[in-house]
Amino acid sequence: MKYTKDHEWLRAEGDEIVVGITRHASDQLGDVVFVELPEEGREVEAGEEIVVIESVKAASDIVAPVAGVITAVNGALADSPGDVNADPMAAWFFRIRPADAGAMDRFMDEDAYKALIG
Repeated sequence: MKYTKDHEWLRAEGDEIVVGITRHASDQLGDVVFVELPEEGREVEAGEEIVVIESVKAASDIVAPVAGVITAVNGALADSPGDVNADPMAAWFFRIRPADAGAMDRFMDEDAYKALIG
């Protein structure tokens, strides 16, 4: 597992990266009531806003952590957005095939992420 400064978790699975948000991000958002996911097959650039999350507190975006192609989305979140709060480490948003095979190396490990959030 790797982590971004934007509180996303990244898990490598074969040649893809699975992306979700951390417990810290979920707690900051409050109860998630809506999730809008990107389209499968969409090419994205690193930093591009591709997921919209609405909670009782605010609307937030998830950005693509790396450039690549969206290979799958977790459609269950559209019907059950509260899964993000129930288990954010299991409630993934999308899978991406990165353009750069070494993309995961640029992100924080768990210890560095824990230091970031205090």
